[in-house]
Amino acid sequence: MSNTAMTVSEAIQARRATKHFDSEHVMSDEEFETLISHATLSPTAFNIQHWRFVRVNDRSLRQQIAGAAWDQPQVTDASLLLVLTMDVQAWQKEPERYWQDAPQEARDFILPALEAYYLDKPQVQRDEAMRSGGLVAMNMMLMAQQMGYDSCPMDGFDFDKVAELIKLPEDHLICMMLAIGKQSKDSWPRLSRLPQSEIVIENHY
Repeated sequence: MSNTAMTVSEAIQARRATKHFDSEHVMSDEEFETLISHATLSPTAFNIQHWRFVRVNDRSLRQQIAGAAWDQPQVTDASLLLVLTMDVQAWQKEPERYWQDAPQEARDFILPALEAYYLDKPQVQRDEAMRSGGLVAMNMMLMAQQMGYDSCPMDGFDFDKVAELIKLPEDHLICMMLAIGKQSKDSWPRLSRLPQSEIVIENHY
């Protein structure tokens, strides 16, 4: 890592949505493994770990995805392009593996609760997947920042077209894309944030 001394607070303050990346930079496999292993320490309900990361290395596919994303340069130029997809049905796919290291009494309680929570509730399933996607994406962006990388979370693309291009399974959805690499052009100055007096509500509206 290039900046192991960076604190969480420093990473949060340094992180920006980067649009311009050094197209010549290559992320090593070791760096990628470090990034993913830390990202997936983020929480998910029932530990079901919905995330499925489509790592787009094929240059032709990147160009096609860029065409579905208004030709934004970060799609083709970033060292790493991930389509962050979520397995909406992860809750019912061998759920015992998510709790295999837990005490038996915990497994006896949690596994039946999974079905009670998700069965026949497509909106709950989708909402939970999207929450999990946001959490893992933030973990990844902050870890990337500590490692000396910049990032850009993206939802400015044709979701249906990208789903077609990556052959997304029917029981998955796309949460966002993440472009990660070495910034080649300074970001705009950070825009102002709303005052806490407007965004923090004590107890009730």
